[in-house]
Order: sequence, then structure tokens, then C-alpha cells
Amino acid sequence: MKKASNKWMIPVYAVLIFWALTTIYPLIWVMLNSFKVKNEILANSFSLPVGELFTLANFRRAFDRVPILGAYVNSLIVSGSVTVFVMAFAGLASFALVRYHFKGREFLMSVVVASMMFPAFSTIVPVFRMEASWGIVNSSNRWMSLFACALPQIAGNLSFAIIVLTGYIRSLPLELEEAAFMEGCGALQIFTRIVVPLAKPSFATVAIFSFLWSYNDLFTQTFFLRLQTQWAITRLLKELTAMEGTNYGLMAAAVTIVIVPVIVVYTCLQKYIIKGLTAGAIKG
Repeated sequence: MKKASNKWMIPVYAVLIFWALTTIYPLIWVMLNSFKVKNEILANSFSLPVGELFTLANFRRAFDRVPILGAYVNSLIVSGSVTVFVMAFAGLASFALVRYHFKGREFLMSVVVASMMFPAFSTIVPVFRMEASWGIVNSSNRWMSLFACALPQIAGNLSFAIIVLTGYIRSLPLELEEAAFMEGCGALQIFTRIVVPLAKPSFATVAIFSFLWSYNDLFTQTFFLRLQTQWAITRLLKELTAMEGTNYGLMAAAVTIVIVPVIVVYTCLQKYIIKGLTAGAIKG
């Protein structure tokens, strides 16, 4: 039986390796071409950027044309705020849905699951009009505009976060919370001192996905960040490539600037992503 299963693993690994190569190679190809000038990309797009082919001109031009460092700061502010609020709101909501029995609880959980079926494209117009009525859209105040951009991203990430955290919190032993209650702890103390430390893997998963989704959300940034000083990194580099037309070297450099932080974050924290998702799936 074991030998038969090993035979099936060979084609499975072959398919996975092929899929990994088709996914990773385009990223490597773009990063390599970001170190070549435009003409060399067209003539030697599959050559390694060594010797005379190597240049940093694309990155120098990108940093000279637009304030990339300021855009990185804006991205960190927006994505960091989204991550913190999603963890807080989703954690409290998940704790309430799992541990408290109240009328309409099952209906609320169904609404949370159903809300994942609606893409951001279908709600962006009413959300934009609502925030415009509050006077926080197209504001000259940098912090107000970043806050306006973060709000729909927080709402958009809550459903996924609640589902992941609910599955994990449901698996936690109730006896620990009962013991804390007998010691005089309130609901908030039980959540912060018992639930949060035990559910760290799922909170880490929620934090990573929320940060990356917010960081890469060009659609929302295009609507809510109009002034150049308020642009996040993906919006800034979209405008840069639009200004430069068919400068493929600069376009490759812009893509590299955007994806390198994402690759670094995912590479360093992938074990937390896998652990949090599998733990919630198995125990939930």
C-alpha cells in the first residue's frame, strides 16, 4: 500500500513543481529585466543582466521622477492601520460569535460568510458617496485621505478574518475561560489574556493577509488617494508607468519595487500563514 502511494506522489510532485516554476519564473524574469535598459530588454529579454547589460538606470529614474520613499510610508500607514483594526474587530466579533449565545447569532454568521461573495467593485460607489458625505474624501489633509482609503479595506477584510478566527477560537478549551471567570476576570480580560495568546497563529495569519491585501489594493487607492503626496506605493508606480509609456525597463523596475517587500514578508512569515490556516481548518 505504501509503495502504491509513493508511485502516485511522483506525478503529484511533478505537477506541483511545474506549477511553481510557471508562477515563480515570470517574477524572476521581470526582476532580471529591471536591471537592463529598454533596448536591451527587447533584444535580449531572456539574457542575464551581467556585464554591459547590467544597469541601475531604471531604478534611479524611478526614484528621481516620483517620491517613492514617501509612498512607502503612506502604504505602511494604510496597511498597518488596516491590519490593527481588522485584528481587533475580527477578534472581538469572533469571540462573541463563538462564546455567546444570543438570538440571531447563526444569521449573523451566515451574513459574514455571504458577504465574501460581494467584490469590492460592487460596493465602491456607495462607499465613496458615503465617505464623501462625511467630508473625508479628496481632502488636502494627508491623514484624513489615508483614513478614507483604509476604511473600505478594513470592511473588506473583516469577513475572511472572522471566519479564520472563529474556527480557531471554537477549538480552544472552554475550561480555561471558565477558570479565568471564576478568578474574577471579565469578558475583555478573558479575551486579551486567554484567547489572544492561545490564538496567536490565527491572528498572525489574519495580520499577514490583511497587510498584503491592503498593500496590493490598487483599486481602492485609485478611488481615495487623489493627490500625489498621498499616494501609496502601488498607486504611485502605476502613475509612473503611465507617464513613461512603453519604457519596459522602468515598468519592470516599478513592478520590482512593489513586489520585493511582499516577497520578503511572505518568505519570512510563510510558516505562520500555513500554521494559522491549517490549525483553524482542522480544529474548527
